[in-house]
Amino acid sequence: MANDFRTPSAIAQETIMQLENELVMGNKVHTDFSNEFVTVGNTIQVRRPTQYSGQDDNLDITGYREDIEQATLPVKMNRTVTIPIKIGALERTLDFDRWNEDVIQPAVIKMRDRIETELASLYSDLYYFTGTPGTVPATFKALGEGGAIMTDGGVPNAGRFAVHGTDASLELADGLKGVYVQGTAKTAFEEAKIGRYAKFDNYESVHAPTHTVGDYGGTPLVKGASQNVTYAASKDTGTQTLVTDGWTASKTGLLKKGDVFTIAGVFAVNPISKQSTGRLQTFVVKADADSDGTGNSTLTIAPAIITSGAYQTVSAAPADNAAITVKSGAANASHKQSLLLHPKAFTLVTRPLDIPNGAGLRTSTKSGNRVTISVTEFADGNTLDKTVRLDMLFGVATIDDRLGARLTS
Repeated sequence: MANDFRTPSAIAQETIMQLENELVMGNKVHTDFSNEFVTVGNTIQVRRPTQYSGQDDNLDITGYREDIEQATLPVKMNRTVTIPIKIGALERTLDFDRWNEDVIQPAVIKMRDRIETELASLYSDLYYFTGTPGTVPATFKALGEGGAIMTDGGVPNAGRFAVHGTDASLELADGLKGVYVQGTAKTAFEEAKIGRYAKFDNYESVHAPTHTVGDYGGTPLVKGASQNVTYAASKDTGTQTLVTDGWTASKTGLLKKGDVFTIAGVFAVNPISKQSTGRLQTFVVKADADSDGTGNSTLTIAPAIITSGAYQTVSAAPADNAAITVKSGAANASHKQSLLLHPKAFTLVTRPLDIPNGAGLRTSTKSGNRVTISVTEFADGNTLDKTVRLDMLFGVATIDDRLGARLTS
């Protein structure tokens, strides 16, 4: 049929095909929750994995039982992208190549950018952190240190991938000269396809996030001992508050969401053995924080400070006056973040919009492997213009902040 490529069904199918080919993070993260949503704003509760302590070298379980303590995290379907395109009668005579170039490709770029930007914004949920602020990662070791932190944290090797900004991608590709054969290195230079490197499938993306550090100052300390919590108290948010002092007084924007710090004497533990990894636990600030007139600040942080049990996160609770060191960079500095991820760290969910039926409307909704797009067409009888609108409903969320890390530049 002539001009069949301009029907809503054909437009939706072609847009999905091109969009899924353009996605980077959107093609790697978890998507299996999509069918659990119904309408815009709908929220589902996703269960986090259960952990147990277990009993070693003793077959007698008299008096020994472990309760199921399972956290749930909300995932909302609350983001939309709408692209209405007015097409005149003469423009409808375009051949497929021009139609693709003028209508479909620009829509694909807009949708891709929105999905990738929203997924990248989840970086501030991740507390594992490595790299030197101000230094672009350029070696196997720089990337491998992130992998080592994840391995010590019990993150599975299978499926790991990394998303780098353009500078980090270039430096890491340059490092291939001493690792891979000439042909592979040549491909990395020409196509920015870094390949599998240090246990990660590596990708370049202009959507790698940039973090701006808070306007902190002073000599920050933990204010008060015994600020650890139980998993039962923190499981539904994965966070807790930490009372601190010693900051510069009366500072608005002292720390920003996504800032990372360590506490003297508080080490990360392997989630299985519960033994210290030998690395100080890195904590992420979950909400912007200010200091009061005497330099006190109460921070909302992750992970929660849990010192025992199946969900133990640290070797010990911080002591009173334990020193706090901000790791995310100098005050007010901005640094690009590479994301080191297991697919189940983040999720992307999409569902069809409820498109109303009506006279003069033609509509089609198509679902691919990753996204769902609705295309609606309607005409203006006075001008002979047609409007083709493309709609996408989606949501993103961090479903397990233990399964990712940040490598700073």
